[in-house]
Amino acid sequence: MSTQRTQRTPRPRRAAVTGIGVIAPNGLRTDAYWKSVSEGVGVLDRITREGCGHLPLRVAGEVRAFDAAALIEDRFLVQTDRFSHFAMAAAALALDDAGLGSGDPAEPFSIGVVTAAGSGGGEFGQRELQKLWGQGPRFVGPYQSIAWFYAASTGQISIRGGFKGPCGVVASDEAGGLDSLAHAAGAVRRGTDTMIVGAAEAPLAPYSMVCQLGYPELSTAEDPDLAYRPFTSDACGFVPAEGGALLVVEDEERARERGAPVRATVAGHAATFTGASRWEESREGLARAIRGALDEAGAAPEEIDVVFADAMGVPEADRAEALAIADALGTHGTRVPVTAPKTGFGRAHCAAPVLDTVAAVLAMEHGQVPPTPNVFDICHDLDLVMSRARPAELRTALVLSRGLMGSNAALVVRRGGESVR
Repeated sequence: MSTQRTQRTPRPRRAAVTGIGVIAPNGLRTDAYWKSVSEGVGVLDRITREGCGHLPLRVAGEVRAFDAAALIEDRFLVQTDRFSHFAMAAAALALDDAGLGSGDPAEPFSIGVVTAAGSGGGEFGQRELQKLWGQGPRFVGPYQSIAWFYAASTGQISIRGGFKGPCGVVASDEAGGLDSLAHAAGAVRRGTDTMIVGAAEAPLAPYSMVCQLGYPELSTAEDPDLAYRPFTSDACGFVPAEGGALLVVEDEERARERGAPVRATVAGHAATFTGASRWEESREGLARAIRGALDEAGAAPEEIDVVFADAMGVPEADRAEALAIADALGTHGTRVPVTAPKTGFGRAHCAAPVLDTVAAVLAMEHGQVPPTPNVFDICHDLDLVMSRARPAELRTALVLSRGLMGSNAALVVRRGGESVR
């Protein structure tokens, strides 16, 4: 008599968001960030950083109350730039939020790190180059070789935490913030238990600002209330910002086994490329990314409850985004609530869509679509949420991002506990 064994089909692993850490111009922790975002508080102001007063870029989103020395050990502080300080601080907050703490991990090879970066360590690099030309090569510190590099935050977070799982950096334009989340979700689906993922930027040092001045999309308006007004007839470009966010993304079943609340799941992502400043062409590229993200998530257009817009603030780009939403979502695209909280604190390059993803997760938790600060009179066929937050039952959110060099990305996130319908 033979006994036939029944083989169980392995359960597909889902990537769950269990921890969030934010260092932003409008809040140094997640609760402060959400309070500001949900109330539509604007914190854009005149740039106060040393050495920037003579530059035509006048307004930005600065992180003004951040004390790196109080949050990061000296041995890491001296070898890293401000953008890595933001990233390390946000990563520690995210780990604490996820209940993973800051001690040595029990299984270091099960935890990986992936970040995105666009501006790199400009402040550190500028300081060392000034030493080179003013005092000579012997005065240049050895960490100049690594602190400016885009991968520095990934490396320092993994070294500081003792994480030995898959690590990487995404350098795919501003949309890389969403791409990094997709990389982390993919690593979880392939077997990694936990990923620390996100982006932080510090583009307000003089050298970094001069580099940005080559972008025609940059707003040089002097009035903080008028400098960043996407989707309006007065749109004059975007306002840059520093700061960012890191998330803990882990296998959903493992998270539930250890009692960690599942705040959201990363359901779908897609990316395309349409070329630098080709904003009319970004309509098709962004629409294709949206459709791809919906397909991966198994979501119909009408299931999207809120859209967090890229909101470039350039008339051609804004028009292309509004049309892309309509192209991909059909008639639902003109009815779904759309928001762009970043108009209140600035567009932090690769960190911008990560901060939007955080806002999307918090919006689903709180049942509120946050408003779009400083925007009151739109000229596109969108249901843009303005003035005050809008109560809503939110189960599925769509986050959009485009880069100045032509990358487009879309991400679908679902509220914790929601399943594919």
